[in-house]
Amino acid sequence: MKKLILEAPVFTIEAALKAAEVGVDRLELCADFGSGGTTPSAGTLAMLKEQIDIPIFVMIRPRGGDFLYSDQEISAMIKDIELLSSLGADGFVFGALTSKGEIDKVTCKRLLEVAGDKSCTFHRAFDMCVSQESALLDLITLGFERILTSGGGNDVTIGQDQILKLLDLAKTQISIMPGGGLKPEHVARFLNTGFLQEIHASCKTTRASQCIFRPTSVNLSSDPASFYQHLTIDKELVSAFKATLV
Repeated sequence: MKKLILEAPVFTIEAALKAAEVGVDRLELCADFGSGGTTPSAGTLAMLKEQIDIPIFVMIRPRGGDFLYSDQEISAMIKDIELLSSLGADGFVFGALTSKGEIDKVTCKRLLEVAGDKSCTFHRAFDMCVSQESALLDLITLGFERILTSGGGNDVTIGQDQILKLLDLAKTQISIMPGGGLKPEHVARFLNTGFLQEIHASCKTTRASQCIFRPTSVNLSSDPASFYQHLTIDKELVSAFKATLV
């Protein structure tokens, strides 16, 4: 039986190192938690590849916001894939849509070709598609290995019935990876289909900064309360999710 995979999105070096330490199987490395993830720095990936030995899939997203990209943004995505691939990225996570909410097949094909034999995930742009069923067929044809999805809802709790339908439609043609507010109690329903291969769960928590001096006259963040909070990984949550996959 194929091992079931727990992937965790990580936005900081600390979170990545902690995730690898406590048993996460694969990382989705991102920057900018507030926008839902953008392309991380080359230095971050290079350093992590020296420190940990679990696979690291890298987010390729030049900005937050929608998934309709300009020619210049697509060019930057291509260059990021080339650079990050040379630094040891094990896979890539990206997605592009047309103005009508359909899969941008031309752009996705270009990015997949640049990625070569690296495993590629179509991210939650899938949840913004006009038709997930049609998008699913396009992504299978294009050659993506998996789709990250909350089932078209804001989170998995809302979209879990749709995820069950997608698992049944996809079967073994492509991996449907539930994610976006996933909770351990969701996993059993998806496992019962017999087609679940992997799950995506943040397992995130925060810790307080160790800074003693904290000036009150300067605000460098749109969310001042989070400025002195660091994202990291909750070991107990990792254990809870791993227990559901046994």
